[in-house]
Amino acid sequence: MNTIAKASIVAALLLVGGLLWAALQMQRSPYYTYAGVAKAQPVAFSHQHHYTGLGIDCRYCHTSVESSSFAGIPPTKTCMNCHSQIWTNAPMLEPVRESYRTGKSLVWTRVHDLPDFVYFDHSIHVNKGVGCDSCHGPVDKMPLTWQHASLQMEWCLNCHRAPEKFLRPSKVQGSDENQIFNMAYEQPTTAKPVVLPDGQKFTDQETLGKYLITANKVRSVADITSCNTCHR
Repeated sequence: MNTIAKASIVAALLLVGGLLWAALQMQRSPYYTYAGVAKAQPVAFSHQHHYTGLGIDCRYCHTSVESSSFAGIPPTKTCMNCHSQIWTNAPMLEPVRESYRTGKSLVWTRVHDLPDFVYFDHSIHVNKGVGCDSCHGPVDKMPLTWQHASLQMEWCLNCHRAPEKFLRPSKVQGSDENQIFNMAYEQPTTAKPVVLPDGQKFTDQETLGKYLITANKVRSVADITSCNTCHR
C-alpha cells in the first residue's frame, strides 16, 4: 500500500506538470495566437500583388505610420485612385466601388490586434530603426495578410532586451530607398557590408545596431523593458 501511495503521488505530480506544460504550449500555439492565420476581409487584398508586383510603397496606404501610433488604414478613395482606371468591373472589387458610391467605409478586420491594455506606437518603432518585416513578417510575399508573429509579450521582449540585433538604418549609400520600408533589406555581413551615407561601413549587425541605438537615441534596455512602457 505504501508503494501504491507513493506511486499515486508521483503520478499526480506528473499529471499536474503535464497539464501545465500542455496549457503553456497551447497558449503559444497558432490556435491561441492566430499566428499564420489569414482572417476574412471584405475584399481579398494582396500585399504581394501591390507591393512586390506593382512596387507601391507601404506609406501610400499606411500614411500615418511615421508620425502616429496607428499606421492608418487607407480610405476607399485611396483604392479608387487606381481602381477607377483599372479592374473597373472586377466582381471582387464591387465592395470597394459600393463603398465609394455610398460613402460607407469598408470594415476591415485587424490582423495585428493587440489587447487594449497594451500601448504600441508605430512611429516610435519606425523612427528608431525597426523595419516593417521585423514585426509583420514577409508581407511582400503574402497573397492574403496573416499575423506573422505571436504578438505575445515574450516576443516583444526578445527585441526590447537586445534592440541592436534588429535595428536598421533609414538610408544607405547608393540608394534613395528608405530601408525601414525595404522588404528586401539584409543585415550586414563581411561579404555585403552596410555603408551609411556618411561613409561609415558596418560588416556585422551588432556593431551597426549599437551605433543606431546611439544615433537614434534609443532609450536604455531598462527603460524599454519597464512595465509602464507598454502597459500604461
